[in-house]
Amino acid sequence: MSAFKDVYFVNGTAYAGKSTMVKLLAEKYNGIACEENYHNRLLSELNREEFPGLTYTRDLEDWHDFIRRTPDEYEAWIRRTSKECEILELGILEELRTQEKPVFVDTNISIETLKTVAEHDHVLIMLADPEISVRRFFERPDRDKQFLYQLIMEEPDPEYALDNFRHCLMRINTRENYDRFLNSGFSVILRDENRSIEETLALAEKAFELYKTIE
Repeated sequence: MSAFKDVYFVNGTAYAGKSTMVKLLAEKYNGIACEENYHNRLLSELNREEFPGLTYTRDLEDWHDFIRRTPDEYEAWIRRTSKECEILELGILEELRTQEKPVFVDTNISIETLKTVAEHDHVLIMLADPEISVRRFFERPDRDKQFLYQLIMEEPDPEYALDNFRHCLMRINTRENYDRFLNSGFSVILRDENRSIEETLALAEKAFELYKTIE
């Protein structure tokens, strides 16, 4: 028996539709949606020494420094922050397990940890081609990404700044990382531009075996 038997985890790569699926599943099954970066509600309480990755952005005085980092610095920050996010997520989910509702999570929790805390059919991997994840990063209308794009455009050499940031994104959205998710052993949904949101939702329901909950 897993630690989180009523929690459904969605992990994977950027631009794969994870946030959309978490929201739609929670709506359809009267559940709780833990959407992207839901752990940020704890950000103000974090100790800088214990959570240096997460508090980096919280305490940042000039956001231009964020987009000026080298790919090495960006990759190291992402990996450190992902581990910190996992700690916060597990704590939040421990609290939510008492709600007696299904919980759908857009998660940072690693594949290795998910194998120890989640039931096999409660984990879904959603993947977009790494090139799409990088190329279309700034096409999303959400505020955070457009804020970063504006910072890049304010740089003395916007073209260089944009190229540098794309190289940062490439460090995270690698083929190796994609393959690690693909071969994790969990159910996988690959992004398909010809598939409707409703069709993707049906695939997610099948992966999670949610049809059993409404028989």
